[in-house]
Amino acid sequence: MAPLNGMNVGTPIHVLVKRKTFPAVGDRQAQLVLRDVSFEVAPRSFVVITGPSGCGKSTLLNIIAGLDTDYEGEIDLGPAKDSLTFIFQTPRLLPWRTVYENIALVLPDGDPRRAEIPAMIDRVGLAEAANAYPERLSLGMQRRAALARGFILQPEILLMDEPFVSLDDPTATSLRELLMELWHSQPTTVLFVTHDRSEAIQLGTRILRLAPGEASVAQDAVVNLNEAERRDRAAVLAEQNRIFAAT
Repeated sequence: MAPLNGMNVGTPIHVLVKRKTFPAVGDRQAQLVLRDVSFEVAPRSFVVITGPSGCGKSTLLNIIAGLDTDYEGEIDLGPAKDSLTFIFQTPRLLPWRTVYENIALVLPDGDPRRAEIPAMIDRVGLAEAANAYPERLSLGMQRRAALARGFILQPEILLMDEPFVSLDDPTATSLRELLMELWHSQPTTVLFVTHDRSEAIQLGTRILRLAPGEASVAQDAVVNLNEAERRDRAAVLAEQNRIFAAT
């Protein structure tokens, strides 16, 4: 599916967060979360933001999405700012709507992308569950629906905040493979947050590692694996050791 919105897919993303602080609350002191975080993201690349819990990964993603505006710095998404989709940790499906209806909900009446919904549902493996309600779906199936809803919008920027967390390994693996299939068939700029280093290697073309305490980018690395190697556990482990050897 080619983008329908006519935006310039060749515009890079520029991120500069000079300072992000959580204010003091009660007896708790103000907390510096991010400081001097600066990087550029090339169009249609798959950038993984990783690091331990509490290092500011999700906060950074929320700032890029425009959900958090209380910071010092500047985010420049160019013309793609109006073509951004966010997939969260929880699928966020409306329980009173079917899979089909949850996906259709993000598209206005008359939008030509609505014609692609049945094919998208089939691509994510939910054809037999199109008329099912979320309560009848496993967590893995709900996250497939969330992927379908994200990609049906044909966004130029896709933000993903640990969308496969809390899944068993086989389910998470199948969803990563599905995400790669969707991304290769419908290229978009992805910023993907995870604390899982193996997942970062399997998915990313580039990895930004945030360091706890320093609140900044401690490492910026390119992943040197082809698609076949990303499905090879030994190759993934070797690349993981190479990139994260000093951490």
